[in-house]
Amino acid sequence: MSLAILFGVFVLGLVIGLPVAVTLGLSSLCYLLIEGIPLVVIPQKLFAGMDVFVLLCIPGFILAGNLMNGGGITPRIVRFANALVGWMRGGLGLTNVTGSMLFGGISGTAVADAASIGGMMIPGMVRAGYTPAFSAAVTAASSTVGPIIPPSMPMIIVGALSGISVGKMFIAGAIPGILMGLAMMVTCYIIAVRRNFPHQPWQGFGELGRSFTGAFWALAMTGLIIGGLLSGIATPTETAVIASVYAFVVGCFIYRELPLRKVPKIIIDSAVTAAAILALVGLANVFGWILVSERIPQMISDTVLSITDNKYAVILLINLVLLVVGMFMETIAALIILFVPLLTLATNVGVDPIHFAVFAVLNLMIGLTTPPVGICMFICANIAKAPVSTVIRALAPFLVTNILILFLVSYIPALSTWLPSLME
Repeated sequence: MSLAILFGVFVLGLVIGLPVAVTLGLSSLCYLLIEGIPLVVIPQKLFAGMDVFVLLCIPGFILAGNLMNGGGITPRIVRFANALVGWMRGGLGLTNVTGSMLFGGISGTAVADAASIGGMMIPGMVRAGYTPAFSAAVTAASSTVGPIIPPSMPMIIVGALSGISVGKMFIAGAIPGILMGLAMMVTCYIIAVRRNFPHQPWQGFGELGRSFTGAFWALAMTGLIIGGLLSGIATPTETAVIASVYAFVVGCFIYRELPLRKVPKIIIDSAVTAAAILALVGLANVFGWILVSERIPQMISDTVLSITDNKYAVILLINLVLLVVGMFMETIAALIILFVPLLTLATNVGVDPIHFAVFAVLNLMIGLTTPPVGICMFICANIAKAPVSTVIRALAPFLVTNILILFLVSYIPALSTWLPSLME
C-alpha cells in the first residue's frame, strides 16, 4: 500500500506538471507519513545526498558554459563548422550536427544545445531552402550528443546516485558521442542527396583557417576538460573550476564579448540553476533511500534473472525498457527512479558499471526526441514554426541511426571502457 502511494503520487505529480524535485519530495513525504517514519529522515537524507564532493562539478560546468555562451562562443563554433563541412550537399545540416558535437563539449546539456544552436541554425537553414521540419529534426537529433560527449550533467547526477567515477564516465562517453555524431552526419548527407538539398561553394582554406582561429579558444575548452581528466592532473570538480576561470578570461579578455557588468548576472543565474539541480539530487536521495529500504533494486534484479540470466538478453531488456520510459518520462526523473535498480541488475550479469552508465544515458537522450515528452523535439519545432507531426516524421531516420549506435555501444563494451582504462 505504501509503495503504491509512493509511486502513485510521483506519477500524478509528473502528469500534472509539478517540478520533478517537488514530486519526489511530496511522494517521499506521503510514504514516510503512512509508514510512521520520523520526518527528520527527509533533511538527513536530503543533505547527505547533496554532501558529495563531485556535485561541485554542477555549478562549475554550468557557470563555465554560461560564461562561454555570453562570450560569443556559438557563432564562432557554427562558423568553423560551416567552413569545415558546409560545402557538401546538405552542408548546413552537416554544419548543424558538427556544431552540436563541438558545442556539446562545453554545455553538457541537450536542451542548451537545442536552444543555442537551433536558434541560430534553424532560421538560416529554412532561408537557404531546407524544409522547416528537416531543419528542426536534424537540430533536435544532434542536440542529444551534448550529454554524451564530456562534460555531461546526467553523468554527474548518475555518479552522485551510484558512486561511479564521474571522471571515468566523462571519458567513456567520448567515443560513443563521436560515433553518434558521425552516424547522424552520414544520415543527414544521404537525405540531402536524395532530396537535393542545397549546398554552398567551398569557402577556401583561408576561411577555414580564420574560422578555426576564431573558434580556437572555445574548442580548446573541450580539450582542457578531456585532457585534464584523461591525464589525471585534475579531478572533475577541479576541472569545472578551471573551466569557469578559463571561460571568464576568454569571454572578457580574448573574445571581448562578455562585458564585466554582465558577469554578476551570469553568476546568479548559474547559481539558481545549480541550486535547482542540487535540490533535485538531494530529494532524489530521499526517494532512493526508500526504494533501497523496500529492496526494490533487488526485487527488479531477481524478477528479471528468474526469466533469463543471459547477459546479452538482459542488456536488450534494459534497452527496451529505457527506450519506452524515455518516451514518457523526463531524463533526470527516469535516471533517479531507474538507474540504481537497473545498475544492480546489469552488474549481476557481468556488465561493467561504466559501460552500463554510458548506454543508459545515451538511451535516455534518445527520449529527448521522441513523443510525447521529447523536450528537444518541441523546442526545435517551436523555433522552426513547424507542426510537431511533420518534425516527428523527419526525425524518424535519425532515431533509427541513434538506436543503431545505442545497440552498437551496448554490445561492444570496449567503445565505452577503453578510454577510462587508460586512467587506471
